[in-house]
Amino acid sequence: MIFDYLKFAIDGIVNRKLRSWLTIIGIFIGIIAVVSLISLGQGMQNAIDEQLKKVGSKRIIITPGGGSIPGPMGAGFTAAKLYEDDVDVVRKVNGVKDAIGVLTKRVMVKFGDKSGYVMCFAGNTDPRTIRFIKNIDFFMVDKGRYPNEREKYKATIGPDLWKKFDKEIKLGDKIEIEGREFEVAVITKKSGSPIQDTKVGIPLKTAREIFNISKEVTIIFVETEPNLDPSDVAKDIKEKLRRYHNVKKGEEDFTVQTAEQMIGGFSKILGMVQIFLIGISAISLLVGGVGIMNTMYTSVIERTREIGIMKAIGARNSDIMLIFLIEAGLLGLIGGMIGVLVGLGISKGVEILASNYGLEILKVHIGWELIFGALTFSFLIGCISGIMPARRAAKLDPVDALRYG
Repeated sequence: MIFDYLKFAIDGIVNRKLRSWLTIIGIFIGIIAVVSLISLGQGMQNAIDEQLKKVGSKRIIITPGGGSIPGPMGAGFTAAKLYEDDVDVVRKVNGVKDAIGVLTKRVMVKFGDKSGYVMCFAGNTDPRTIRFIKNIDFFMVDKGRYPNEREKYKATIGPDLWKKFDKEIKLGDKIEIEGREFEVAVITKKSGSPIQDTKVGIPLKTAREIFNISKEVTIIFVETEPNLDPSDVAKDIKEKLRRYHNVKKGEEDFTVQTAEQMIGGFSKILGMVQIFLIGISAISLLVGGVGIMNTMYTSVIERTREIGIMKAIGARNSDIMLIFLIEAGLLGLIGGMIGVLVGLGISKGVEILASNYGLEILKVHIGWELIFGALTFSFLIGCISGIMPARRAAKLDPVDALRYG
C-alpha cells in the first residue's frame, strides 16, 4: 500500500516538472547555506582545537592593553607597553615554570630583487629561551639550528616565506630585514597559520638595535607547572602585575589569558557568527516551506476528481492525507538532497581556496550526522508544509469531488 502512495506522489511531482523545480529551489538554497556553514564552522572549530594542542594547554599569554585580542595583532591596537621587567615579575609568580618575552614588528624583507612585509618575531637566543621555544609548535625547527648568543645576524624563517618571493629560500641564503643582511639559519616546521608560516625571527638584541627599542616586549609566553591549573596561575600573575603596574582591578593595562581562554574566545565568536548566519538561512527554508504549501494546494485543486475517485472506491481520509503528505515530504527531501550535495561542494571549494592562500588549518568537517540531519530536516519541512493542503484534500466530499471539472 505504501508503495502505491509513493508512486502516486512521485507521479504528481513528475507530471508538474517546472512547478516542482520552482518549489524545490527555496528548500535547496536554504539547505545549501545551512550545510556549508555548519561544515565550515565545525572545520574551523576543529582547527581552533588543533591550535590549542599546538600551543599547549599549560601556556599563558600576556599582552599589553586591557582588551581581549591576544598576540601581536591585538598589541598593535593599544598604546600600553610591556617590558622585560614584567617578564622578571612573572617568572617569580608561584606556579610559573618559565616565561619569555618576545618583540614583534611588521618588517620589510628583501630576497633577490623582490621585497615584502612580514611579521618578525624577536627573542633571546640564550639556552633558557631556546629550551622554552622548542616546545612551541610554530617555533619548532624543521631544518637548521637555533643561533647562539654570539650570532647576531642569523635568521629564522617560516616554511612558506619563499612564496612572498616566488623563489626557494634555503639554509645559508642571505635575506635583508629592514636593510640589514641576515643568514638563514633555521626553517621552522609548517603550522598551517599564514602569519607563522611566513614569519622571520631574529635575535632580540639585534632587533633592539634595528628598531631602536630598549626594553619593550610585545608578548610574554608563560609555561605553568604541570600539576597546577593554568587558570589559577593566571589569576596570581594578574594580581602581581596589577601591583607592579600600580593599577586598580578592572583598570589593567595588560591582558592575561590561558591558551584555553584565548581559544575559547575565538570559539564563542565563531559560534555567534554561525548562529546568526544559520538564522538568516532559515528564512530561505521558511520561504521554501511556503512554496511547498502553495504547490500542494494547487495540486489538491488539480487532482480533486482523482481524490473523488479514490474515495469512491474505498480510500479513507487518512489514506488521502498520507498521499499528499508523502508528496510534500518528497519535495522537501529532493530539495534537501540537492542542497546537501551543493553545500558540501561549496564548503570543500572554500577549503581548497583557503589552502591556496596558506590557511591549511581550515579543514571542512563532513559528518554523517550533518548529512542525515539536513535530509531529515528538509523532509520534515516538506511534511509540515503539506499538512494543511493534505487535510483539505482529505476533507473533500467524494460526490462534490467527482463533479469537479
